[in-house]
Amino acid sequence: MNHSYRWVIVAAGALMTCVALGAMFSLAIFLEPMSLDTNWSRTGISSAMTLNFLVMGLGGFAWGAIYDRVGARPVVLAGAVLLGLSLVVASRANSLLVFQLSYGIIVGLAASAFFAPMIALTTAWFDTNRSLAVSLVSAGMGVAPMTISPFARWLITAYDWRTAMFDIGVMAWVLLIPAVFLVRQPPAATAASNGTPAPVTDDPGMSVGQALRSPQFIVLGLTFFACCAAHSGPIFHMVSYAMSCGVAPMAAVSIYSVEGLAGLGGRVLYGVLGDRLGVKPVLITGLAIQGLVIAAYLTVGQLEQFYLLAVIFGATYGGVMPLYAVLAREYFGLRIIGTILGAATMLSSLGMSLGPLAGGMIYDATASYHWLFIGSALIGLGAAGIAIAFPPQPSRQKLQMA
Repeated sequence: MNHSYRWVIVAAGALMTCVALGAMFSLAIFLEPMSLDTNWSRTGISSAMTLNFLVMGLGGFAWGAIYDRVGARPVVLAGAVLLGLSLVVASRANSLLVFQLSYGIIVGLAASAFFAPMIALTTAWFDTNRSLAVSLVSAGMGVAPMTISPFARWLITAYDWRTAMFDIGVMAWVLLIPAVFLVRQPPAATAASNGTPAPVTDDPGMSVGQALRSPQFIVLGLTFFACCAAHSGPIFHMVSYAMSCGVAPMAAVSIYSVEGLAGLGGRVLYGVLGDRLGVKPVLITGLAIQGLVIAAYLTVGQLEQFYLLAVIFGATYGGVMPLYAVLAREYFGLRIIGTILGAATMLSSLGMSLGPLAGGMIYDATASYHWLFIGSALIGLGAAGIAIAFPPQPSRQKLQMA
């Protein structure tokens, strides 16, 4: 498929994932100033992020199924409107419950409208360089810590956390709504929607039920879950952890930004390696590195050491994340890819929901993040072990049926 417009889809997808996921993950920057200003506990504020991931999981499954029926544009338009609205409402919350409901539920629902549909759309546009293209779309998540997070920190310093969150909500509308109109289905899919047959050459013929019960999906979902459960806590609490080690607030935010910058390079590197060496071995290697580097955070205390590990950690967790979508596309084809990616995203979101809450509870109970990093490292190594059980990819062996 040699359509030049496919790179516009990649650019639009990268922008959307940057703004949506950046706005959601910026709660890590808001955590301390919100706690000081409102006297809400870190566990209470962190639970909004846990709600984010739980709702994002369910929303991703629903949005993915809607994508399979109506295409990407209506889905991402709904997400753009909801994202700005939820941040504006959350910025005016006067109780922890209202904040948890507005930020935790509506932001999660909005953010889930972008990832699975835009990744599914990208896999539909690309027959070659698919791993690279998917990695570039997800690179928006890597750009977010270098853009949204420092912007949030600057706004908080210049004004207050409420003004900062309100402004980010308005910015989401300004950037995302125009980008929605760049989103198009690929020509083959458009032809099919007009009644012209559009052959799908890589469809294994599974129903959604068969696919969700297949060995391919079970291993994919469990690996994705464990991978996200491993890195979500360290990502979300990294700024607070660095500050507890004596790093200044803005410098601590810069560690988060370095992770994001490294994630950009990691996505490109792992995408290219996945195209050349195969997705499975690259994924297993990345997961093993992720587990080891999480454990290494227990040994650092200086800013330079944090930067070094941030480069490795960011490149690794950023690099492996797009590979799940590539595996799903290769295992299950285009016809049900939105639903499959949505289901996989739901499991990954359940994993992501564990880290922020667990980290907050651990810190409130022990005044330390020590056990968070130990547990996360063990789960990360477990993810690598699960990934070894991936069945052979369709290009090498016929799909196993449930």
